[in-house]
Amino acid sequence: MNADMLQVADAVAREKSVDRELVLESMEQALKTAARRTYGTKVVEASIDRLTGEIALCHARTVVEEVEDEENELTLEEAKELDASAEIGSVFREPLEPIQLDRVAAQTAKQVINQKIREAERARVVAEYEPRVGEIVVGIVKRVERGNVYVDLGRGEGVMYREDLLPRESFRQGDRVRTYLREVRNQPKGALIYLSRADAGMVLKLFEQEVPEIQDGLVTIQAISRDPGSRSKIAVISTDVGVDPVGACVGMRGARVQAIVNELHGEKVDIIEWTEDPAAFVVNALAPAEVERVLVDEDNGSIEVAVAEDQLAIAIGRRGQNVRLASELTGWTVEIMTLGDEKQKRENEVQAAKDAFVSGLDIDEDFSLLLINEGFLTLSDLAYCAIDELTAIEGLEEELATEIQNRARNSLLNSALKEDGDDEPLVALMDIEGMSADIAEALTLQGIVSANALADAASDEIEPIAGVDEERLNTLIIAAREACGWFKE
Repeated sequence: MNADMLQVADAVAREKSVDRELVLESMEQALKTAARRTYGTKVVEASIDRLTGEIALCHARTVVEEVEDEENELTLEEAKELDASAEIGSVFREPLEPIQLDRVAAQTAKQVINQKIREAERARVVAEYEPRVGEIVVGIVKRVERGNVYVDLGRGEGVMYREDLLPRESFRQGDRVRTYLREVRNQPKGALIYLSRADAGMVLKLFEQEVPEIQDGLVTIQAISRDPGSRSKIAVISTDVGVDPVGACVGMRGARVQAIVNELHGEKVDIIEWTEDPAAFVVNALAPAEVERVLVDEDNGSIEVAVAEDQLAIAIGRRGQNVRLASELTGWTVEIMTLGDEKQKRENEVQAAKDAFVSGLDIDEDFSLLLINEGFLTLSDLAYCAIDELTAIEGLEEELATEIQNRARNSLLNSALKEDGDDEPLVALMDIEGMSADIAEALTLQGIVSANALADAASDEIEPIAGVDEERLNTLIIAAREACGWFKE
């Protein structure tokens, strides 16, 4: 019987791929649990000899200063009678008679052993696969249930849910499959290994496997966007001037990228050279469409792209796919329009600016067009720009530039007054102590065009302004309230 215990432990350890010592510890815990039915409230310890398989049970009693559990504790004086070297915390163990496992006790012991082994299996799977998150793993399809694919990875089982598969992709039991290890989650019912073939990381890792230059660090994938099963775009850059990043990824006669396309069942892959210039990057990302003009709006993080009429459908792509992927790849909001639409939009913007300048600044159309041609399109642009930007215009002296700026600010204040519809006199932002032109411009862009509006605001209602921390913003708000007469008696 004793030798059988060791044989059982060895067999379970091999079958479950867990440590033999852990199985024996589980058996000892099971014996302790079963012994409670025989020995009641006694603290029982069980041990299995690792060489002979001999089972030993003992009653453990602890030496304490004041006894609260007479059955399992003893005083130091009592302990000294048994062993002169005893001290507080010492444990005395008295052998107990072996127990006979009835059906209930045996079932309890079995549950304890199974629980311990499941915990060990879960910990082993997590320890083995968690460091591999973000890698491509190979497995065999074990079963398919309700569209979800369960994959045998050798020492663990992974699952690909329906949304992690490519469209129209199906697997059968026994199929060999390459997947992206997306996540490992340790749950009470067992460790779950989440796999995916639709994740953008799948494309990235396939390129790393197929392109030696990426493995060597000569080519780097900077960004990736993907519409699984249809099209992917990747942006690459070379760290060596002698290496063409796009050519390296395409391979001789397209062999490298074709291998990836085949693995993804025909999914198209656009390889784009990454550049720091956002306009050039967006133009590259919209390929194969030909772009005529690009306008970058850094403040709003958007880019307007004008294309010829016959290129509009190509630039937008089927169901907006091309422009959507380009936007995800570059991180910019991309707006596509035809040359005609772009021209009409520019004309509308110029006309609106011209009307605002003529009426708001009391200047003629020629002067307003001069300002527009220099890039000023709103009264706010004029009101809170650096005075140097205006004096840089040919023929515009500092005195006239200052007058134009003051008129722009007054016009904005008058507009705000009409919108507010009350009799409270408005105070200009620049009349606030400590206010700078840059901060005033940033506030104006947020719709705070007067000291009155700033006085009514709270710091957490104002979007962050570069170079202005919360303490300074609160100081400006207090200064605005002082300028508006809040603290006058």
